[in-house]
Amino acid sequence: MLLLAPLLSHGQTVQSVYADALQNGWQNYGWAQLDYAATTTVHGGTKAISVTAGANQALYLHHDAQPAATFTNLSFWIHGGTAGGQLLQVQATVNGVAQAAKVLPALTKQWQQINLTLTSLGLSGQSAFDGFWIQDRSGKAQPVFYVDDISFTGPPPTPPAPIVVTVDTQRGRHPIHPEVYGVAFASAAAVRDLNLPITRSGGNSETRYNWQLNAHNHAADFYFESIADTGSTPGAATDSFITDSRNGGAQPMVTVPMIGWAAKLGPNRGKLASFSIKKYGAQTGNDAAYFADAGNGIKSDGPPKVYVTGNDPNDANVPADTVFQDGWVQHLLAKWGNAAGGGVRYYLLDNEPSIWHSTHRDIHPVGANLDEMRDKTLSYAAMIKARDAGAIIFGPEEWGWSGYFYSGYDQQYGAAHNYSSYPDRAAHGNTDYIPWLLDQWRMTNVATGQRLIDVLSVHFYPQGGEFSDDVSAAMQLRRNRSTRSLWDTNYIDETWINAVVKLVPRLKDWVTGHYPGTRTALTEYSWGADGHINGATAQADVLGILGRENLDFATRWTCPATGKPAYNAIKLYRNYDGNGSTFGDMSVAAAVPNPDELAVFAAERSADGGLTLMVINKAPDGPRTVTLNVTNFLAAAAQVWRLDSTNVIQRLPDLTFTNSSYTGAIPAQSMTLLVLPPTKRDLKLRARSATDGIFTVEVSGTAGSRYRLDSSGNFITWQPALTNQLTADTDVVSLPVPNGPEFFRGEPLP
Repeated sequence: MLLLAPLLSHGQTVQSVYADALQNGWQNYGWAQLDYAATTTVHGGTKAISVTAGANQALYLHHDAQPAATFTNLSFWIHGGTAGGQLLQVQATVNGVAQAAKVLPALTKQWQQINLTLTSLGLSGQSAFDGFWIQDRSGKAQPVFYVDDISFTGPPPTPPAPIVVTVDTQRGRHPIHPEVYGVAFASAAAVRDLNLPITRSGGNSETRYNWQLNAHNHAADFYFESIADTGSTPGAATDSFITDSRNGGAQPMVTVPMIGWAAKLGPNRGKLASFSIKKYGAQTGNDAAYFADAGNGIKSDGPPKVYVTGNDPNDANVPADTVFQDGWVQHLLAKWGNAAGGGVRYYLLDNEPSIWHSTHRDIHPVGANLDEMRDKTLSYAAMIKARDAGAIIFGPEEWGWSGYFYSGYDQQYGAAHNYSSYPDRAAHGNTDYIPWLLDQWRMTNVATGQRLIDVLSVHFYPQGGEFSDDVSAAMQLRRNRSTRSLWDTNYIDETWINAVVKLVPRLKDWVTGHYPGTRTALTEYSWGADGHINGATAQADVLGILGRENLDFATRWTCPATGKPAYNAIKLYRNYDGNGSTFGDMSVAAAVPNPDELAVFAAERSADGGLTLMVINKAPDGPRTVTLNVTNFLAAAAQVWRLDSTNVIQRLPDLTFTNSSYTGAIPAQSMTLLVLPPTKRDLKLRARSATDGIFTVEVSGTAGSRYRLDSSGNFITWQPALTNQLTADTDVVSLPVPNGPEFFRGEPLP
């Protein structure tokens, strides 16, 4: 068969022969005048093959013998040059022996594609196919012609079987805490648009916020400079943050510093530097653009690095103990009221204290030890609770993996001694840092009768480079996998951590074992790539995980810029239609075979009884066909909302479930929210059996719905016999056998 038409779309290139050059082991065996780098007449790329053939001469291409069954078609583009009319034929070779000739029509003066089946070239069943030629068939010299983009194609790939997802509304049921949908530092407009329940004021600079001066020291983030915030009104920066949060409808989370120092300002609210170059000498970096005297505190980059030591903390800071911070809490109470009265409800105890010796080395050069952390968390929490007993207090706000197990002192000591020993840990029974701290909090609670710390809070960033703008192919796949560190009890983190993180289950296990009743929080995290759809699918995956794993609080660092893909991923959960409609608030089970490729989260929505499904195709290489099977919920139709690489949340046509099942394609790197309205089945009764004084009745309806069974002996007077809730679409209930004839009816309840 000879086709002078575009290659069929269902074929796929299996082996390229020529594209600007010979490829994949193909060699020139031709006996004609040949130029494999002609540039005058080209189909694709920048080069083609020019052929000037004498009588019976040919362009002959050879390859080591290979099975012909690997391919189905030979495809190439050919052009008759300025003359046209060339008479040619194509023959394949098996062990160097020519097979049947395939005659080509006379060439034209334009590019045309030739698509020949290997069967037509006599290669069916041949295992030693080793070449082909395009040859003069006229017996005369031919004008120059051109050949380009030669390839062998194979059969279309077998479509993969649909990915089967099972959703069961009666398994895995627990409320999703809305506070997992939080961010840090969102504007009032973003808070409203994303329908955020909480926002956080945190980070390194909050460790040294001076509420009296309204100034921050920016620590290692920016040359250890103390810089005035806008306005000299005490507390103005945080009050502005609280205003934005409340105006948007969110609860603010406010940091209370514990480090013992606060920013200091110079004359006229001027900047001050902890590592003045004038005072401490030349350093390897400085704030050349805005404050040249502010150095980075490093005398030499080494190795080893040489740091400025022995600096005076008073250069750019003032002492700030619990009395100082008590004034800060009183300011917040005076301006906003107490927690019960609608004031600030959530207080965070500082920020990442086990790396103070690094980020705040100008004032705390020695790592904080276990005793310091116990004493500070308890004393600052007691101070806050004394002012507002309804305050919810978070701690210890640790930075990440090492900060869960080792105090700042041990992290610093271990790094300096090749991680050979950890003296602070050894002095405290070789107990992991956070479990030890939980024990101390619990014992204080038992001794005083007062709980001081309400929420165990940590930070977590993936350590493989995900927290960046890197969207290389390898990084996108890593970003897809590494969200497993939040939940998977078998996933070994692929970075220096090299251990099973299982962050949310770990936090819950620690709380259960060391201080029951403590809630859990992830108050800083980010998987990066905010401006790319891969970052959006990761963000959507994280939000689904945190809800499913029953975390109490989470705040992303920071709020993505409005309109970025990661921003829209949050919006798909919290305000997909612009009217405040949200993903459900009662998590239910959704099972998928490979969450690195396709993740699904399911939740019922208490506001209307609907079922919401978030289907996330993380795969960058194409759509995935998915079969969604829903049990214990009558799935009939669904609204469809989608965010994909267009970066627009789109309302698509509704889709229909058949027998509570749907099969369809989910585009590559997309998030699809399905909203299924509640559909109640009629309540039906069927008698099953009556033995040993027990009468059993089969009750059919909608799983989760409440009903009442009434009984009557005369169809006139009815008495309630049983009130219950269907745990599945069909349940069996037992009743005492009546003494005489008895009739039963079912009544759905709201």
